[in-house]
Amino acid sequence: MRTLQPPPATGPRRHPAVPAGAPDCHALRIRLDPPVDDETVGARLAAHAGAARLWVEPVPDHADSPAAARRRDRELSRPVAAGLRAVLIRYADGPADLVLVARRDAWDPPALRRLGAAFRGGTDDPAPTPATDRPAPAGGVPAWGLGDPRAGDAWGEDRTVLPGHPGGDPATWLAALAVLLARYQPEETAVVGALGVRAGEDVTALAVATPDDLPLDALTARLRDRLAAPADPGPPAVPIGLAFDLGDPADEYVPCLAPRFPLTVVVVRDADGHVALRWRHPLRAVSPAVAAQVVRHLAHLHRQVTATTPPPVGAAELDDPPERERIAALGRPARPLASTPRRLPDVFADRVAERPDAVALSTEDARVSYRELDEWSNRLAHGLRAHGVRDGDLVGVCLDRSAELVATLLAVLKAGAVYVPMDTAYPAERLAYTVRDSGLAVLVTTHAEFPRVDGITPVTPAALAEAGRAGAGAPPEVAAGPADPAYVIYTSGSTGRPKGVVVPHANVVALLDATRDDLGLGPADVWTFFHSAAFDFSVWEIWGALLTGGHLVVVPYWVSRSPEQFHELLVERRVTVLNQTPSSFAQLVEADREAAGALAVRLVIFGGEPLDARSLLPWFDSHPESECRLVNMFGITETTVHVTAGDVTRAGALAASRSVGRPLPGWSVRIRDTAGRPVPPGVPGEIHVGGVGVATGYLGRPDLTAERFAVDPETGERTYRSGDRGRLLPDGTLEHLGRIDNQVKLRGFRIELDEIRSVLTECPGVAAAAVVLRRTDPDDPATGRIDAYVVRAGGGAAPLRERLRRMLPEYMLPATITELPTLPTTANGKVDRDALPEPAAEPATPEAPAEAAGDDLAGGLLGVWQQVFGRPVGVADNFFELGGNSLLAVRMAAIMRERGLPRLHPRTLYLNPTLRGLADALRTG
Repeated sequence: MRTLQPPPATGPRRHPAVPAGAPDCHALRIRLDPPVDDETVGARLAAHAGAARLWVEPVPDHADSPAAARRRDRELSRPVAAGLRAVLIRYADGPADLVLVARRDAWDPPALRRLGAAFRGGTDDPAPTPATDRPAPAGGVPAWGLGDPRAGDAWGEDRTVLPGHPGGDPATWLAALAVLLARYQPEETAVVGALGVRAGEDVTALAVATPDDLPLDALTARLRDRLAAPADPGPPAVPIGLAFDLGDPADEYVPCLAPRFPLTVVVVRDADGHVALRWRHPLRAVSPAVAAQVVRHLAHLHRQVTATTPPPVGAAELDDPPERERIAALGRPARPLASTPRRLPDVFADRVAERPDAVALSTEDARVSYRELDEWSNRLAHGLRAHGVRDGDLVGVCLDRSAELVATLLAVLKAGAVYVPMDTAYPAERLAYTVRDSGLAVLVTTHAEFPRVDGITPVTPAALAEAGRAGAGAPPEVAAGPADPAYVIYTSGSTGRPKGVVVPHANVVALLDATRDDLGLGPADVWTFFHSAAFDFSVWEIWGALLTGGHLVVVPYWVSRSPEQFHELLVERRVTVLNQTPSSFAQLVEADREAAGALAVRLVIFGGEPLDARSLLPWFDSHPESECRLVNMFGITETTVHVTAGDVTRAGALAASRSVGRPLPGWSVRIRDTAGRPVPPGVPGEIHVGGVGVATGYLGRPDLTAERFAVDPETGERTYRSGDRGRLLPDGTLEHLGRIDNQVKLRGFRIELDEIRSVLTECPGVAAAAVVLRRTDPDDPATGRIDAYVVRAGGGAAPLRERLRRMLPEYMLPATITELPTLPTTANGKVDRDALPEPAAEPATPEAPAEAAGDDLAGGLLGVWQQVFGRPVGVADNFFELGGNSLLAVRMAAIMRERGLPRLHPRTLYLNPTLRGLADALRTG
């Protein structure tokens, strides 16, 4: 089949607006050969159309001239308010065209055809036959249309000729359309629409089941039967409608003068007998590129429907191989990756050799040069080898964010081992599980409360440095290579336990090679180490700075929780590269409005969670694009932090863009449906990631690795099924549309809700549980919270919260726990999340009234807390048990500042989480 292209003489056309009544009118042009007598034509019109008047318009040019074509087009596109309009266009060389324009509800297509035939001597009665009074279904704006909401009433049209294409009957075309819609809108039942294909009915709309195992010819037969049956009651919405003009090629029939559906496609036969397709569409609903793509797919599917041996629905293909390759190319980067696989310590050694005395990292009270960091990590590496660490061993690292943490991570890699980072804030049972599951050889920590695990004796960095003090000059000799693991990061798991993701050295090196030039990363940059080492964003922060010769500023935990203090640090250290989750950056934007110091930030990288681009508009007001570049990146731990990158502009923020850019060099993206088939641009599906960033797999989980990691049958490369929903646009950029499964992102953290549910169901007395993510304000990330529901015969939430605290990190703890007699379910027995009630508000303590607070400060805090939570609270209530989180803590601090209350440091709140305790701490502090 030929690739569909419009003839050179036509091409896409844009019309400024849809004339009133145009979608409800149709038109017919009949060529009358000379001699043409005006009175004869008029008399015949009066005989068959009653009071209709004949208008005669001379054109002083021949019938094939551009002027004649323009006049015909103008008359064919002018709607009529009622009844019928007839215009006879006479040409200088003798022929004439009779243009008949009628309301579809007054003259149905067969009647208008019969009227036209009457002017050629036809004998059938052409009297009008009004269609049944049935409202035309509305199509709305299809999600895959990629229309321009700014287009208003403008609409576009185009056409293509299909030489050698089978004509078929309406049922064959509707069968092709049904399969197309099943691929474009897989979550919905396909609804096909057509104009004038059923007697007495203007618009036919049919909901069509399209099971994968149904042969296409059987689908066609079903549609023929449906068309022969009486009209269905209540027309459903129609996204794509067909019309047919397969009569005399000498005539020109226009089924609707403007788009009747979001996309209206007319099947015609041209003067040479070829099948041709014409289409019209409101530009706000469907873009020209998508409209042409849909028509191409419709024609390709129709060839399969009319084939001698039609395939089943599931095996039908939207495109031929060349077009499939073109679409696959959209998900590949614009330029190739130039990267040599290397180990991280080897790249770091190059930076040490280039600038040994440059600052590598700094803390609140110390600066460490590249040479000093190199020697420090060498000593630690030799100390690890002295403690029995060998190539490929896993070494746990549980340290506060510090220069010591960075040196230890580098030392593990220099020792030929693999680091497993753990957050000191994690509960004891989660830390113990990570140690047991990973089979650590050594655990490096200073955390006094780290749980005891049989077979593991913790060692401190100081002890390692002492054991390896003679090895500062060079790292140990190791046999580990670029393809060997560098780290294992544990992510939330749907089974109720975290799972470890194994990532090789070469992946991280490739990430830096893919982004260094485009982002301009180099020795002049100052980065922040803001995120937990157990969060993969830290991989980008630490190695992004150290492998490009930059300066890494370690952000203390409590400074990272205070936007005002963090802003002060950015100003003081002249930070140029900032990496943030959108939730954290939203708080920084607020702090920036009131701060006095000027920022040196030239580059902001967003990651970790979806970005609402509209939230960046206040930032653009004070930081123009020419001074600070904002880049939105999509990525997953299993694909080495980042996959795509795209600049965020003011225009994109105003348009609420969801784009995450194009794949990085070396990475690739495919969008597939639930059957694993690639979907067209504009159509949502699951994001599959391929290329050099794909991780080795899950530690000790071959079953899960096989389920999520696979080999692309078309390219042969390893890919990862992300579980994220997205779509590729025709220009190759990716839009991220959220999660498909029960995984969510909250304040940058990746959370499997099923992990929380699993921990709840393990609690004594809990028969069933459900967990959901809610935002009380959809536009405010600070209001995001996790709500839990349990089926349990009393007992209150306190014992459940205690167990959750032992098992889950703070960011995974539910804000509310509501007891229900049963969980609502859907028809197929699954939990009906939409039917879950609003969470039960846990009662405030008895001393809730403000006068019981005891003093003005406590009373003022009581008012602030009630504003933040939107419900009564008591002075003995706990901020975090009420559903508080780090973002709400920042909001509370801002309200306190506005009301003249003492300045709140996040650490003070975390150490004094009750209202009464916080008031006492602020009063004495």
